[in-house]
Amino acid sequence: MKHGQKMNELMKAQEVIDYLESLRDEKQCEVSMRYFKTGKGEYGENDKFLGIRNPQVHETVRNARDLPLSEVSQLLCSHWHEVRLCAVLILVDKYNALATKRLMDNPQAKMQRKDIVDMYVKYADHINNWDLVDLSVSKILGRWVMEEREKGTALLDSLADSGNLWRERMSMVATLWTMQKGESFWCLRYAEKHLHHKHHLMHKAVGWMLRDLGKYVSMELLRDFLRRHAHDMPRTALRYAIEKMNETERKEWL
Repeated sequence: MKHGQKMNELMKAQEVIDYLESLRDEKQCEVSMRYFKTGKGEYGENDKFLGIRNPQVHETVRNARDLPLSEVSQLLCSHWHEVRLCAVLILVDKYNALATKRLMDNPQAKMQRKDIVDMYVKYADHINNWDLVDLSVSKILGRWVMEEREKGTALLDSLADSGNLWRERMSMVATLWTMQKGESFWCLRYAEKHLHHKHHLMHKAVGWMLRDLGKYVSMELLRDFLRRHAHDMPRTALRYAIEKMNETERKEWL
């Protein structure tokens, strides 16, 4: 597919890859590589970018939403970051379509949602940067844990205990969906588990989820957590957690 050619419905993984490769922007590629820390020893070391902006990826997703899961798995294995992003967003789109009010209790739709969850976890090692995690995990695993509380919690526990940064971040950021539905259990569970994580990306994730605990569930629950942990939690996590408080209260916690 040549650059600028009109995109039609994409039904094969290679068609998606060819189209995204046709949009390659070398200048933006350099920007993305710096932004996502691809240098030696950095968290995104060796990741490869096409230099495609997110709106272009989202447009591709709209034209590839009917891609079979077997083809999506090929996208997840791509060395191109934007192709993997496209893959996880297709999974989100598929989950959305199967989780409408009409289909929530449909046995076939439930099995298909579980297939998406299984694929997400199977290829978790390829969902290996913060944007790939943050744009997808709560809308898939976060939703599923609300459906299958016991199995879902066991799954998030296994991610939290994996020792892998991106799987650990999945366990934390997945709780965003649950908080938007008024649930505090999972946020508090994984915030405590990851509170003293060594990586700054986890400090940010913990603080972000705690901030949204106050936003979506209860500011008092957030304050109670801070009363127990503010004295020894990482400064970055604390600053994120109190971001939406008024200036006076922020100063008191700091």
